[in-house]
Amino acid sequence: MKPFVIVQLRPEPEAADEEFTAILRRAGLAGGDVRRIRLDQGDLPGDLDLAGISGVIVGGGPGCVSDPPQQKTPMEARIEAQILGLMPRIVAEDVPFLGCCYGIGILGRHLGAPVSKDHHGEDVGAIICTRRPESAGDPLLDGVPERFTALVGHKEALDALPDGAVHLLEGTRCPIQMLRYRDRIYATQFPPEADGDSFALRIRVYREKGYFPPDRAQTLTDACAGARTEASGRIIANFVRHFARP
Repeated sequence: MKPFVIVQLRPEPEAADEEFTAILRRAGLAGGDVRRIRLDQGDLPGDLDLAGISGVIVGGGPGCVSDPPQQKTPMEARIEAQILGLMPRIVAEDVPFLGCCYGIGILGRHLGAPVSKDHHGEDVGAIICTRRPESAGDPLLDGVPERFTALVGHKEALDALPDGAVHLLEGTRCPIQMLRYRDRIYATQFPPEADGDSFALRIRVYREKGYFPPDRAQTLTDACAGARTEASGRIIANFVRHFARP
């Protein structure tokens, strides 16, 4: 199998390592099946051959594309510029792509969709995602029920679909939870790899990052602990199974 590239946008090593392990576990991948790129450690490699891979998975992170430039740390600004710089190649070469959490903002910004904090009102924790009629037959939702639980933690979201995109999953307070652009490019508002243990760590790491009042950290951790997210995890497994190239 040609490798999948996992691009990580988190500058916090503990959170990045947990995310990488969770993606491998939920996707059914081994370390030898992937090429890991951490943008906090350097720029995108110049030898990244998109024709020689199966697809690209982009993880989450604390950055927000909707933040004014002066509010971004130098690290956040560099990471954002690097991943946005890859998106024209992804779209032009029609590379299988799954943007998770922060990745939906990156894809939306590249495709010209409005991204803002107007729909950031979801509390950190479990939500219910509902399949829309347009999701029928989509390979990434194979075996995924009509309604299922996902874990969310974000400060921004898409205000509208990009032109040409299909709305696959919706939520109550944040309507656009998953979209498809053309046939190979996807993004989710929730991190499909995450479970309660993932969020326990992320709540601790990002306690002071503005996602929630810090004094609610333990309450949110307890609420996430029992969340059943196997269905959301199936999306990333389906992505790998559908786009794996020999």
